[in-house]
Amino acid sequence: MKPMITFLFICSLVSYTHVFDSTYAAVLDKEQVTFYPTYGHKEGDIWVIPMRVWVHERRGLAEKLLAKTATSMGNLDSKETENFRLRIQDFVADSESHEVVTFKFDNDLENQAYRLQNGHETFPKTDLNGLIEGMIKIPVTKASDLLSRQGSQNGWLTYRAAEKEHSGTGRVRLIEPTGLSVISDIDDTMKITEIPAGLKVVVRNTFFRDFMAAPEMAKMYQGWNDASFHYVSGSPWQLYGPLSQFLFSEKGGFPEGTFHMKNVRKNLLSPNTWEDLQELVTNENTTFEQKVAQISEIMQRFPARKFILVGDSGEKDPEVYREIKQRFSDQVQEIRIRDVVNDREKNKSRLEGMTVIQAPTVIRGVSHFGN
Repeated sequence: MKPMITFLFICSLVSYTHVFDSTYAAVLDKEQVTFYPTYGHKEGDIWVIPMRVWVHERRGLAEKLLAKTATSMGNLDSKETENFRLRIQDFVADSESHEVVTFKFDNDLENQAYRLQNGHETFPKTDLNGLIEGMIKIPVTKASDLLSRQGSQNGWLTYRAAEKEHSGTGRVRLIEPTGLSVISDIDDTMKITEIPAGLKVVVRNTFFRDFMAAPEMAKMYQGWNDASFHYVSGSPWQLYGPLSQFLFSEKGGFPEGTFHMKNVRKNLLSPNTWEDLQELVTNENTTFEQKVAQISEIMQRFPARKFILVGDSGEKDPEVYREIKQRFSDQVQEIRIRDVVNDREKNKSRLEGMTVIQAPTVIRGVSHFGN
């Protein structure tokens, strides 16, 4: 999402200052481990679980300073200021490098500790951005025992950080080879962001206003009984926390699912950070390529499942899903598009073959919420 670029860059600089508010020390005595919700797929008698893990510490002073700066720059009420402070936490957090992360599944009688493996069968530590990406493997028999002991609903298992200096819990859904899966965009599909309205409106809706669910969409998702859900978004991973808290709350009402978002690294010592920022600024196809790659990976791992793809017309979801349909024609059952730019009348060919969900038209420079 281009409207966030300047903001992300500023937060990167603030994050790099290594400031810390001592008043938070008693509360933040442990490093936080974010285990992003994921899925497991079967390979023979083994569940393979790809995972993404982030180790970090909050920067209370940086949060306060940015919130104070934002308040001084705009006409914000106390609720908007608090929303902003909460939503920038992961942008300004201190990523912890060279960390060993172990975790254990709840109610595991063997009390087995796991570490992520990479493709070279080694056990990496966190990188300069506090991240580890890899996988674990669990025998089907053990997974069945864990599901039973946890009283699992719909194949979900819970696990938590095992190192004494770490705090964090995670969730994984073990998805059977056959069945129905829903892959969905988030902004303007599930949550009203008004991306076609432009920079000012998007930033306000993303960081300051209370999140608002797109009308009737949660009800539609809840109607897909026993489906698995994968939320694929062009928003950066740093927004996972506030987005997931809203979407899966009573106010959001959406089914629990896995997340697949855009990678924006923040460590200024890493050349990859500057590459990420440059790509976001100069390459309009970045989100298209990201979504096609992430969706393709999911569908390749579940070749016998049927998929419903849900998005909106405000960005390139119709083009992304048409490409996916061409690649995986036997698997795509339906494409549904929430039309927020009135393509159903102005550009009918763009939505040809797709189920159109009517929505209020978003006009550039205008928000349905007012100024």
